[in-house]
Amino acid sequence: MSGESGRVLVVDDNRVIRQLIRVNLELEGFEVVTAADGVECLEVVHEVAPDVVTLDVVMPRLDGLRTAAVLRADPRTRDVPLAIISAGIQHEAGSVRGAAADAFLAKPFEPAELVRLVRRLARADRRTGIRGGAQSAPGARG
Repeated sequence: MSGESGRVLVVDDNRVIRQLIRVNLELEGFEVVTAADGVECLEVVHEVAPDVVTLDVVMPRLDGLRTAAVLRADPRTRDVPLAIISAGIQHEAGSVRGAAADAFLAKPFEPAELVRLVRRLARADRRTGIRGGAQSAPGARG
């Protein structure tokens, strides 16, 4: 595992959001690689070998839920923890379970909550190598 806390692949079509997530995670010791959409994520995920992947839902070319499904179907990435980070709460939270994501964080989010969520997923991955069930991040603002 690279980086003090692990490597995170951040997937979001909004450059500002990608940078916000990157800076907050790097300040906490994570190594961060970014992708602008699901297609780019799938192009780099095997090279990057992330400990955690964060996915926006609404993105061009390949959205976050379809990207999650492809990652889960691939034996090389099926156990990588996935966090959906998106502005839609109710409608998308149900879809998160269908996509077998491990967590959901609503935008806008508190940076500290993002860090706690990613740290929890990275630790769980290192401890067990097995993904947990989909959960809402407590205290997430929407």
